[in-house]
Amino acid sequence: MTLNEGYLFLLCGIVTWLPRILPFIFSKKLIFPSKIQLFLDYLPMCILGALFFQSLFTFEKNQWPILKIPELIACIPTLIVGYYTKDLMKIVVTGMISIAVLRLIF
Repeated sequence: MTLNEGYLFLLCGIVTWLPRILPFIFSKKLIFPSKIQLFLDYLPMCILGALFFQSLFTFEKNQWPILKIPELIACIPTLIVGYYTKDLMKIVVTGMISIAVLRLIF
């Protein structure tokens, strides 16, 4: 990788990272009306649920969704850690380790 490619890679990372992080930074300093706050309280759960089900199933056109067994098995320890710790970092690390081990096995 040349120096210009390295800078391009870094720039692409920053451009990808900024739109995901800046809204969180700015929204922490704002005070929202109660109805908007109630809506925003449910929004992360909806997004996480959609991502969760999207990662568990393979969707093909004109077919029923196909369950991904290794991902389903990896969810079990991840959900248990999430239930007991409620710590996002521990949840993510558990999920990554679980799926890595299962991909080595399968």
